[in-house]
Amino acid sequence: MKLGIVGLPNVGKSTLFNALTSAGAEVANYPFCTIEPNVGVVAVKDDRLVKLAALYNCRKIVYATVEFVDIAGLVKGASHGEGLGNKFLSHIREVDAIVHVVRCFDDADITHVDGSVDPVRDIETINTELILADLETLSKKIDRTKTAMKSGDKKYIPELEALEKVYKALGEGVSLRALDLTEEESQYIAPLYLLSGKKVIYVANVSEDETGGNAYVDKVKEYAAAEGSEVIVLSAKIEAELQELSPEDKQMFMEELGLDTSGLDKLIKTSYDALGLMSFLTAGEKETRAWTIPKGTKAPQAAGKIHTDFERGFIRAEVVDYDTLIECGSFNAAKEKGKVRSEGKDYVFREGDVVLFRFNV
Repeated sequence: MKLGIVGLPNVGKSTLFNALTSAGAEVANYPFCTIEPNVGVVAVKDDRLVKLAALYNCRKIVYATVEFVDIAGLVKGASHGEGLGNKFLSHIREVDAIVHVVRCFDDADITHVDGSVDPVRDIETINTELILADLETLSKKIDRTKTAMKSGDKKYIPELEALEKVYKALGEGVSLRALDLTEEESQYIAPLYLLSGKKVIYVANVSEDETGGNAYVDKVKEYAAAEGSEVIVLSAKIEAELQELSPEDKQMFMEELGLDTSGLDKLIKTSYDALGLMSFLTAGEKETRAWTIPKGTKAPQAAGKIHTDFERGFIRAEVVDYDTLIECGSFNAAKEKGKVRSEGKDYVFREGDVVLFRFNV
């Protein structure tokens, strides 16, 4: 999973990136401090793997990972190249989802490119640039499709109708992700990798004493709800401070602040949900591991996540849910109690399935 962190300059993007990845990206109080995108890979915390490793006496644990890309601050006019905008927009095209950091705090010592704090205006500034870039992409595709239609081939008619429908909506300021397209329409639009179609998770960056929210956050939530997006409220400054503490001190500090989970954990969980992802688990003496797959994945394709040979020679999957396995104490014990299921090619994987694949190549 690859997440692109975007936002206007000086909203806390790079501070959040540093907190999430401990990667030490440069943080400064001026626009375009981040020109080339910083990239950090973060292990997805999963206590289940630790317990499984103990169960199997396994020393090697491989967590699922999330790749965060810190993309430079966008500004008005980015779609036309302002502030190296075209270059920055190309980085967004490569990510699975957008983490849009929005400033929701007042601080006279931190400059704002528009001179005041207004989260909805800031969101719309970036969304507008994404839409303008998409309109340019669509315009070129529409022209090519019309040229192809000059031969009299009617197969292009539904494609042109889908393209023009989306172009009209975007021209009215509606992001692609907010449109209700048919499956056929989506098939025509998907190959264009339009920016405004990316799933968005809004991160409302608040001050240290407003982690419960404020009036700015309420406006962000209202805006996000209208387009079906999620909002996470956190203080990038607190998240940065947490990363400098030992696990014990971190837990104590979070309890003092009334936080039950870190911003990173909230962001990863929300990202998994937004992208329709889940994890299945494998365990053994050599390695215990979490594998990320789309929800609805069937057994052979899940096996293929491990190795193409597993998918090609798939015979069956021996499956037990995590809680049952822990309760039984071992895979063999679970099998003796009839808790391990033998699943075929049509089995749809569930979150937390612990699996042993049988295959033949």
